[in-house]
Amino acid sequence: MRRAALLCMTAALSAALLCGCSGGMRADLTATQAAKEMGVGIDLGNTMEAFWQDENDLTAGAATIGDDTPQDYEKCWGAVVTTQECIDGIAAAGFRCVRLPVYWGNMMEDDGKYDIDPAYMARVQEIVDYCLKDDLYVILNVHHYDEFLIKHHTKDETLAAAAHVWAQIADRFKSYGDRLVFEGYNEALGTPQEGTTMTEDETYAYVNEMDQVFVDTVRASGGNNAKRILIASGYWTNIDLTTDERFQMPQDTVPDKLMVSVHYIDNAVYWQNMVGGKRWIDYTTEQCELLRERFTDAGIPVFVGECTSIYTDDHFIQHPDYDDSSECLQIVLDMAADYGFVPVLWDVNDNFYSRTDYKIKSESDQAVITEVADRIASRQ
Repeated sequence: MRRAALLCMTAALSAALLCGCSGGMRADLTATQAAKEMGVGIDLGNTMEAFWQDENDLTAGAATIGDDTPQDYEKCWGAVVTTQECIDGIAAAGFRCVRLPVYWGNMMEDDGKYDIDPAYMARVQEIVDYCLKDDLYVILNVHHYDEFLIKHHTKDETLAAAAHVWAQIADRFKSYGDRLVFEGYNEALGTPQEGTTMTEDETYAYVNEMDQVFVDTVRASGGNNAKRILIASGYWTNIDLTTDERFQMPQDTVPDKLMVSVHYIDNAVYWQNMVGGKRWIDYTTEQCELLRERFTDAGIPVFVGECTSIYTDDHFIQHPDYDDSSECLQIVLDMAADYGFVPVLWDVNDNFYSRTDYKIKSESDQAVITEVADRIASRQ
């Protein structure tokens, strides 16, 4: 009797451990809990979202590269071909999630159908599988292709195309477990069609419709997508615009499964070359407070899908209080973690993390990631 009970307990534990990376879904997993488990993340930037623009192609918006294989596009902005070893190193460095931006127009026929190329879809799936093998969360989105659709098509055409693209992605991954998260778009929501103008109220309505189409399409695809964690994209992912009351989170068919995406909690001061001073600290705190009041206090986790990973000298104020890149990274990640946000470092090939040596290049940066990741994990 005891042996039978032990076997049942072992089987149940095994199922619980596997549910995040196989086909299982934890019924009680909320977006807030998932956000805690995501810890500190990193973007696989300038990789699957890379493309060569072709504005004469009104379906894909992308030119043909090389032999027209997925790897031709994967490498066209300077990345190396992504390997399992690369992802293994990311996991070993302490990251708990990988954001995988994708330009779905690559290799797409210019026939007005918006059908994703099967080989390109398969390559994206392969990288997703690399991440899940290491028990990482992987955040999959529509990146830059959303901007092409919005700029070159009417609102109705864009909504229909976005729905069709997301229907294909959702169908492909509907059996995947809950460590796969979908993020609707990148930074394009709030952009008008070229040659047209909209009022600010009309723009917000368009942003909200795009997010709603994303959520409705994924939920309608069935399978595990009925309860998958989803991330709604903010207006330009700008904190001031996204915390405006006119931005509305999508309606959902299940409770507590949505996050909101913004970028760079110190963005304006960074581009004003004022990093390292009091204004930088005050501004970043103010941005975090806006997000807390608008979303966190309402039970909506904040996904900071892009954070600066390296602070270069040209962005520092003269005579800064903090003049070391790793020190500034620590401050920003500490702040994001203290507010309960999910900070994801924007990174490209051979910048912060080496995709060929499979490690963070700076020992001091690695120390920051280890410390912040461990602190977030200890709160779960």
